[in-house]
Amino acid sequence: MIQIAAQMKVLVAIEPVDGRKGIDSLVRLCREKLSSDPFSGHVFIFRSRRATAIRILCYDGQGFWLAQKRLSTGRFPWWPTGSESARTLESYQAQLLLAAGNPDTAAAPMWRRVS
Repeated sequence: MIQIAAQMKVLVAIEPVDGRKGIDSLVRLCREKLSSDPFSGHVFIFRSRRATAIRILCYDGQGFWLAQKRLSTGRFPWWPTGSESARTLESYQAQLLLAAGNPDTAAAPMWRRVS
């Protein structure tokens, strides 16, 4: 099981990927397209072309984890757009994305002063 902690950096690839890609192909995409080190411990999230599945790649210090979630009905309604290759999300936003929600919805602030 992959646990996304608040300290982890989460990168969401904007372009969809072929759902048949394995760990080695996704590692290569991280290096070439996202310009990121796949051994950094960051969480990388990729979407299938039809937006019915997402894949999560993470390195835990011993090896790679690859998880996939495929929706039984419907599609992931939200996905980032833009000219860059990836978008960074906070851990709570990644949890919303995994639940097929919108990570851009308003949420409680990450930090606030306690009076």
